[in-house]
Amino acid sequence: MSLDLPCHLSCTLEGHQGAVRAVRFNVTGEYCLTAGSDKSVRLWNPHTGFPIKTYNGHGQEVLDAVASTGNTHLGSCGADKTVILWDVATGEPVRKFRSHTARVNCIQFNSEGTLLISGSYDGSVRIFDCKSRRFEPIQVLSEAQDSISSVAVSDHEIVTGSIDCRIRVYDLRMGQLNVDCMPEPVTHVNFTGDGQCVLASCLDSTLRLVDKQNGQVLCSYTGHVNTKYSVDSCLSAKDTHVISGSEDGRVCFWDLVEGKLVHTLSAQSKDEKVAVESLSYHPKQCCLLTSCGSRVKVWKGEDWKMAQETGSIPGTVDKQDFPVLAGYVPDCPREMSLTKQWRKI
Repeated sequence: MSLDLPCHLSCTLEGHQGAVRAVRFNVTGEYCLTAGSDKSVRLWNPHTGFPIKTYNGHGQEVLDAVASTGNTHLGSCGADKTVILWDVATGEPVRKFRSHTARVNCIQFNSEGTLLISGSYDGSVRIFDCKSRRFEPIQVLSEAQDSISSVAVSDHEIVTGSIDCRIRVYDLRMGQLNVDCMPEPVTHVNFTGDGQCVLASCLDSTLRLVDKQNGQVLCSYTGHVNTKYSVDSCLSAKDTHVISGSEDGRVCFWDLVEGKLVHTLSAQSKDEKVAVESLSYHPKQCCLLTSCGSRVKVWKGEDWKMAQETGSIPGTVDKQDFPVLAGYVPDCPREMSLTKQWRKI
């Protein structure tokens, strides 16, 4: 196809003993995290399929995970109502935050990696200081009337999606809150690259591009199935395309401006009939991660396919490119990897 979209399967990441609830690239796209219903968080090199380390410490399934900007710490959250800050190299928890009263659905670091922002089924967003020794949140945002399904963070803003059909944008610099009402529950939110708009997934099988300043819906995207579950959406590295998972096992691509569905691919295996729950786009390259059941698939573009045919694979990262991770032995053998208005702060 003429469009440069990540439509060629590069490799499959296998190892979780159950469904993968979230898959996330780190800030540079050199490695990725997977959060599973088997209570573990796993660190991978998605460009080679190499499993690097496993983090165990949650009492129930892990629902989201994220890496800090400096790659020294991870954050995870789960159905055990716990937020955990991990040391990447040692694999040990640095701190466990147990402030939420229900399962924690989503988690993000701020841009400096000093704060963890979590959203929960208890309807609150809680902000934890990673540098201090206190276990209580430094701020609680409790305006939502139902479960917080998704959180996104920019330099000075937090946007949340909630099952009460609201998108809330908190401006931490100005101490202001803007609320936009959607027709159906909001299951996932993202900032666009320029920070001017919010992409929201709703349970009417529609994604909406919303102007952050005035709440106007600039474009809608339909063609996928999303009426029951929380399904991730994202934008491509250059903000040219909108991508979403689907409950029928597809991944759908739309032109950002025109709203036209330009391509779909099947992310599920022949023996599976499950939704594409989570996906993550590489911050710079034409590369996409999708989770479907217990497998995470790595998809790449035409340049990768052409390079593969000539014997030169671009974007391959080996362990020497991970200064934080070098010096210890991975948990898994190589063979397993190649078959995912309020108070200012």
